[in-house]
Amino acid sequence: MKTITDTMKAMVITSYGDTSVFKEQEMPVPKPKGKELLVKVMATSINPVDLKVRKGLIQTGINPPQILGFDVSGVVIEIGDKVTDFKVGDEVYYLPKIMGLQGSYAEYHLVEEQIVSLKPKNLSHTEAACIPLVGSTAWDALIERAKIKIGETVLIHAGAGGVGSFAIQLAKLSGAYVFTTCSSYNHDLVKSLGADRLIDYKKEDFVDVILKETGNIGVDAVFDTVGPEILTKSIDATKPFGRIASIVRVPANLEKTFIKNIDFHPVFVQSGRNKLDKIRDLIERRKIKPVIDSVISLNQIPEAHKKIEKGGVKGKIVVDLAI
Repeated sequence: MKTITDTMKAMVITSYGDTSVFKEQEMPVPKPKGKELLVKVMATSINPVDLKVRKGLIQTGINPPQILGFDVSGVVIEIGDKVTDFKVGDEVYYLPKIMGLQGSYAEYHLVEEQIVSLKPKNLSHTEAACIPLVGSTAWDALIERAKIKIGETVLIHAGAGGVGSFAIQLAKLSGAYVFTTCSSYNHDLVKSLGADRLIDYKKEDFVDVILKETGNIGVDAVFDTVGPEILTKSIDATKPFGRIASIVRVPANLEKTFIKNIDFHPVFVQSGRNKLDKIRDLIERRKIKPVIDSVISLNQIPEAHKKIEKGGVKGKIVVDLAI
């Protein structure tokens, strides 16, 4: 199957900066070759990493005009001559590589087949677009790096956010007792996802809560999605020989991790099919569900970035390319 036109509608950044750098424009439709797939993007979503790239805080190796976006749910419409695992018409979802390639705020996206997975059958494209980045991030942090086990205690910061809401579900499936920080108005959400102890970070000190409820020992593992102050404080809430995983690339005072023999894991998410296959299985068995804050059109992406910067987003903001 061939694309109808040679150009596609895309939301690009013309330079680095605030949301005024966004511009909707026509871009060339890439052509697949070798092991590549051309995917019609049915839906994508907004992630905090998008904001960091837009501001120039993360350099991906692509200069403006740059297409951001690191989630795809869509349909394969063309394949390269060496593709073996997919065919035209397959519904897929995946996390595009963050470094060196254009993103998914566009009608079409080019991707290597090795990082692509079949979309969960019981999810719409809008729902599936919530999953790849946050699911892969939580999997890398909790399963691959922190290696949480049945019966352990885990503290997940910002449990109502995109990554946090997925991490709670994954931690519960792993058999952990889950503490999470969030605002009081998100308590019903995080409780519905499986969190055992909800900590209102505006009214409670999470370190005090953790130490009181663990007999002054601390949790086995912490997953930080917030930043330096929270990361530093989390050391006091972690037991000796515990683990901390963080996805925030910011300075923090980690001296106490040495004294307490805590394993610290900085996590930069990696694209990959294997974990998305496993996540798809969990979703199809209805063990994990997507959390959607809102659904927007392509031209509403700048406002979505502002909303994330303001805070208070529950789960993911999804971009429906059909709107």
